Amino acid sequence: MNLSPAQIDFFQQNGYLAIESILQPEELASYVELYNQFLDGTIDTGSNRSDLGQGLSADTSREAITQIMWPSDFAPLTEMPYHQRATAIAQGLLGPDIIMDFDMMINKAPQTNTPTPWHQDAAYWVDMPDKRALSIWLALDEATLENGCMWYVPGSHLKGLREHRSAAKGGALVCEASEAEGVPVPLKPGSCVLHHGGTLHYSRGNSTDGPRKALIINFRPQAMIEYERAQGFDHGRTGGAADRKVRTNTSTQN
Repeated sequence: MNLSPAQIDFFQQNGYLAIESILQPEELASYVELYNQFLDGTIDTGSNRSDLGQGLSADTSREAITQIMWPSDFAPLTEMPYHQRATAIAQGLLGPDIIMDFDMMINKAPQTNTPTPWHQDAAYWVDMPDKRALSIWLALDEATLENGCMWYVPGSHLKGLREHRSAAKGGALVCEASEAEGVPVPLKPGSCVLHHGGTLHYSRGNSTDGPRKALIINFRPQAMIEYERAQGFDHGRTGGAADRKVRTNTSTQN
């Protein structure tokens, strides 16, 4: 899973990079089966499950954008190929001290047509002196313009955080940006896209009859993970006070 010099240069300049076929078809099938067990409740994740569509979707009868934090706490994902290959990519790109900070599942249900607003991941986090941070977003379905593939604003990771606000209490964060600034990144199933923690991104709603399943792993330096944990911030793993404060008072991040 070594990246070429051209790929590394593209990421450094643009803040994102697509990689084809991080999973083979037979591996992908096992992930889809496991993912569906999370979605249908066979694997109970309790309070780690929420709807990012809160305040964004007119249909409140079902989850529009299902988010499950820390799925690796409920299934042996870290022992499976994606986590291992993603870790190798992250360390090759950002350094040997990079390890997994947290992982999550995000699913856009069929015909919910609820966009994920423009935001920068770093707006959700405590401020840290070492800004190295990487998300690796794996498509388990084909990610298209119609079902909500990722969009990025090239080079936005080099320009600092924009002002963010909450779409609803406990819901997604929002900042001002538009598709006119951005570039869409459609993906085939089993392919992935990397993005920096400061890269502006968003996705359209799912207007198709199928789901749009994604499995995301976030990485940063081990010392910075220890730094944020010492402040009580663990990305929803325990629901600590520091997590809640950052989610409800994002002005501290801008």
